Amino acid sequence: MDYGNAFGIEFRGTKQLKHDGRDARSVSGSRHYPTQADDLWDALTNPERIPRWFLPIAGDLRPGGRYQLEGHAGGKITKCERPNTLEATWEYGDSVSWIRVELEEENQGTRLTLEHIMLKDEEGEAHWKIYGPGATGVGWELSFLALDYHLSKNSAVINPKENEAWTASNAGKAFVRASAKAWCDAHIAAGETEPVARHMAEMTAKFYTGE
Repeated sequence: MDYGNAFGIEFRGTKQLKHDGRDARSVSGSRHYPTQADDLWDALTNPERIPRWFLPIAGDLRPGGRYQLEGHAGGKITKCERPNTLEATWEYGDSVSWIRVELEEENQGTRLTLEHIMLKDEEGEAHWKIYGPGATGVGWELSFLALDYHLSKNSAVINPKENEAWTASNAGKAFVRASAKAWCDAHIAAGETEPVARHMAEMTAKFYTGE
């Protein structure tokens, strides 16, 4: 697996907000892909295509239906408006959060924006105080990178073992560290103090690199 001059997300952000009247935080990222909205939408929603760059998926993939990613999160699809908006719950273990995906035509291509919303409950705050936005952000950034590879290589299929080897390589670890730093910068821009944000980013990088 060779991602070349790899980058995942162009613009990153984190903020505090209300979700269904409850205190929450969100982590968001966006990137421009040089493909039409219909093609990008298909890559994100076609159950035969999703495993080529993300994870095998099963379920009733329509509004109101439930999905399950192999070995990972599942949830309920709450909104699906082709080719612009996809919303779903993100359920992992006992934790429930929410994702929203927006596609917008831009510069002969399409901009993908993803927002992941998490409640500021006891479990969420404990996790946030260690890792900050990078824990969620780096994970999604790796997915943005894989999606780019899939789209730029004529719907190429990513080999899980090769991808795992790349992530463990010097190039993969460098990507993770750069991503964690970028999320640190976004965290500082959102109002966090530099020492706290940098410590969280260091913990995130260590978690993803296994150091």
